[in-house]
Amino acid sequence: MLGFVSSLQAQEADDVERVVSNLIVVNVTVTDAKGNYIRGLKREDFRIFEDGKEQSPDTFSAFGAESTPFVAAILLDTSGSMETRMSLARAAAIRFLDGLREDDSAAVYHFDRKIELMQEFSNSRDLAPLVFELKAKGMTALNDAIVRSATDLKGRPERRKAIIVLSDGADNNSEASAEKALELALEMNCVIFTVDMNDPSGSGAQGILQQNVGALRKMAEKTGGRYIATPGGKELRQAFTQISEELRNQYTLGYRPLNNTRDGRWRNLEIKLATRADLTPRARKGYKFPKEKTK
Repeated sequence: MLGFVSSLQAQEADDVERVVSNLIVVNVTVTDAKGNYIRGLKREDFRIFEDGKEQSPDTFSAFGAESTPFVAAILLDTSGSMETRMSLARAAAIRFLDGLREDDSAAVYHFDRKIELMQEFSNSRDLAPLVFELKAKGMTALNDAIVRSATDLKGRPERRKAIIVLSDGADNNSEASAEKALELALEMNCVIFTVDMNDPSGSGAQGILQQNVGALRKMAEKTGGRYIATPGGKELRQAFTQISEELRNQYTLGYRPLNNTRDGRWRNLEIKLATRADLTPRARKGYKFPKEKTK
């Protein structure tokens, strides 16, 4: 088992989807009907399916949920449409940083028409002073911000990686498509949590609002994260406490697919629990198996 763990950590430090051993890593959240996180599950409690075919139990392991550190990239939307919600977004970032443990790490980015790293990855619970000077302005490059943060997370050694997006979901200035951003996040095994920062008192067109909300929901659902509806006050504080708690209580599964053809094709993933029908596992919906590199 120790050899497997060492191999897993070394491979993740490079890129879990592009290793010679074909090891695939999936982070799983398990909850009961009330939304409580379930601890203490064992390897034999999990079943993993790829494209509908169950993978051999000998090719994956479940790691304990309680003590594994996580790394997170916090993305603050500072585009013009966020003018009335900037203070709330900063308060949310502070709330999340305040919950970091000694071995956890987080970085803070802001994005409008460009993406800027405001606070390097660390376990600091203080928000960088420069973040308080940010003003809402310009266009929105949400997809590019996800690409940037997922790329930066690639080299991190932590098994649990998260991108936390505080945005109204309106993207009007990215070079990357939403599909490309999502694909890269999945490739890096990043769970995306999206916090809907749309102003409920705003007078925007309902069609555009629904489109933006749909984009935020898709990012979260596809990666095994959560979409959090427009928050405020107590609800916002609770939401960020829940995100920190969830990252601490995930299970990390590793397996080598039975189909090891490097074809660059999308593969669907599904996690089931063998004996606990009363519990719900949540994980990313799939990944792309990289093509064999030609010399």
